[in-house]
Amino acid sequence: MLTAPVLVLNRYFVPVTITSVKRAFVMMYSGVAKAVGSDYETFDFESWSQVSAMKNGEDVVRTVSTVFRTPRVILLVRYEGLIRKEAKFNRLNIFRRDSGMCQYCRKKFSRVELTIDHVIPRSQGGRSVWDNVVCCCVDCNRKKGGRTPEQARMKLRTKPRKPVWDPFSNVYIKAVRYKEWEPFLNFVDVSYWNVELEE
Repeated sequence: MLTAPVLVLNRYFVPVTITSVKRAFVMMYSGVAKAVGSDYETFDFESWSQVSAMKNGEDVVRTVSTVFRTPRVILLVRYEGLIRKEAKFNRLNIFRRDSGMCQYCRKKFSRVELTIDHVIPRSQGGRSVWDNVVCCCVDCNRKKGGRTPEQARMKLRTKPRKPVWDPFSNVYIKAVRYKEWEPFLNFVDVSYWNVELEE
């Protein structure tokens, strides 16, 4: 339970990252963050412990003397910004960018059925960078071989480009989306692989 994910918001209720329950409790106890309730009310550590005492449920952390309800969302008391980084160049972010679709035949596939194709093949000097890799099914990858799309008479669905970074593009999380997150995550898809690809 202590490693379960907790959504972290800045003081304007904008998602900035995800942390663990353990870290969330430390932040709440030190006064850096407050728990966010279902009606957007906020609770400091003391008031959260009082609210927790009134609730029964499975999502709790028990100590010798107290039971704490697991916070699903916390709010940073003073932080206003967003954590600006770049999206990791990895397989899942490529899969997300291309919507799980082969960029040649335009069919949807599961992750395990897709490969990463170099638009300009490495044998012709192509590099492993955002604007030169796409999702490709096995059949299209075989058909294209070591040729460019033009040489293979195949057309790309869209021109590959670097995706816009979002607060969760570098976070590995097993498709966990709590209902308490929904009001804050309508623009975020939180399912990513975490292995960064090399150029």
